[in-house]
This record gives sequence, C-alpha cells and structure tokens, in this order.
Amino acid sequence: MSSRQEISIRWHGRGGQGAVTAAQVVATCAIMKGLYAQAFPEFGPERRGAPVKAYTRLSTRPIRHREPIVNPDYLVILDPSLLELPATLDGARDDTILVVNSPEPPEVVKTRKFGKVVYIDATDVAMKTIGRPIVNTAILGALLRVLDLVTLDDILKSLEKFFSGKLLEVNRKAVVEAYNLAKVI
Repeated sequence: MSSRQEISIRWHGRGGQGAVTAAQVVATCAIMKGLYAQAFPEFGPERRGAPVKAYTRLSTRPIRHREPIVNPDYLVILDPSLLELPATLDGARDDTILVVNSPEPPEVVKTRKFGKVVYIDATDVAMKTIGRPIVNTAILGALLRVLDLVTLDDILKSLEKFFSGKLLEVNRKAVVEAYNLAKVI
C-alpha cells in the first residue's frame, strides 16, 4: 500500500454490468491479503440499465466509517455513457486515477486533469471471453494496471469466492485479457 492509510474506489456502472460484484471482489481480495476492506452499493431504481454506484475502501487499519466516497482515489467507469452525467466526475481530484470502459481515451481527458487514465474496451473483452456484456471482470483487469495493492494472481484467487466452474474460468480469462490490453496514459 502507498504511504496513505486508506485507498478509496468509486465505481459507476449500470445495473447488470457487475459494478457491485467488482467492488466486492477487490474488497475480498484485500481481506484475503490481511488488509481491512469494505464494499457497498448505492442504488437508484433497481432495474437493469439504471445507474449504479458502488464503493470500496482498502486500509491497513480498521475502517470505522461507511459513508459514500466523495473524493475517490480511483474512479472506475463501467459504462462510458455515464461520463456524460456531471455527477459521475463529482469529487474527482487532479490526482484521481480514472479507469474507464472505452476503446479510445475518453474525451474528458482533454478538458480535465487526472493522475492517470486507464482505458480498455471492456465490453469487447467481455463479449469475447464471457459471451455477454458484463464488464466487471474485464474492468478489474484494467484497474490492476494501476492498483499496486493487489496483484493479478490475488484477484484471480479471490474470484473463486464469487464464481465456480465455467463461470470462474471465463471471468479469469476476462481479467487477464483486459490486464494485458489496457492502456495507461
């Protein structure tokens, strides 16, 4: 972990893309490594396609608060159309790391400063590996390019807590492929 005691990740997706599960996978992975972590969702109308937020906190110390993350260290966008909503970028700082599902660098990087930007066509990776546009494990692979707290092997191991059999196999493949294809700017 960096010199900071706590790392915060805010996830933005749409219902059915797996943002909540991705937040939980990262938290589970950190706990398996002996760290403290929490993950929790924030829903509007609960339906497929509705905007969803999830939060993950990782720490070397017990986490004693549970409010939404306002100023994230990492901002993970599973659906690039959400970048058009001003609230998606609210609270992002100049050093916030943006991880986005996009085949090209998002337009927002031309008008706003970020610590780093990671982009991957997670939808394409998900369709090729999983056969459905559930992009959560592909976006995890991209996040791993800049999150030095956990390794690729750590995440692949933590997926066992969420998937089994063929689903475990294809989701692991999505993580690895996205990790290898993600671009960092």
